[in-house]
Amino acid sequence: MTSYRRFTAVLLLIYGSLLLSGMYYCLRVFWCAAARMLELQLDQRTKIKFLVKLGKSGNKIREMLVQVYGDNAMKKTAVYKWVKRFSDARESVTDEERSGQPATSRSEENIAKIHQIVRENHGLTVKSIAEQVNINRETEKILTEDLDMRKVFAKMVPKELTEK
Repeated sequence: MTSYRRFTAVLLLIYGSLLLSGMYYCLRVFWCAAARMLELQLDQRTKIKFLVKLGKSGNKIREMLVQVYGDNAMKKTAVYKWVKRFSDARESVTDEERSGQPATSRSEENIAKIHQIVRENHGLTVKSIAEQVNINRETEKILTEDLDMRKVFAKMVPKELTEK
């Protein structure tokens, strides 16, 4: 019986290492492909900048990129966008830092605000809570996942009900 357990343990170790090495390989391939795409973008932008300085039109530049890069050439709208930027005396080929709203509104600050609002008035709807905090999409996720609440007759209450 112990030899069977050892055999099973060895098989699990081998399978686990193969699984981990496979995942590592997939991640490595993904990151290499992402890096290659970024490199291609910057390379094409550099060429667009050069051709704009030579006075070439957006159509001609696009044709040249397709000749050189084939299916990996930038899309027509992207080429025109960069032609306009370089025509307007832009020098940098890299993307500029973007300001704006973060990708998610599920911050500790918003979670605390929503928790306070719900504690003060359990009768509020998700929509009214969202309006008070000035976030829309993430409000229900914050209530259900972060604050562990659920709807009961259109009111948000803790999932684990107490006598209160």
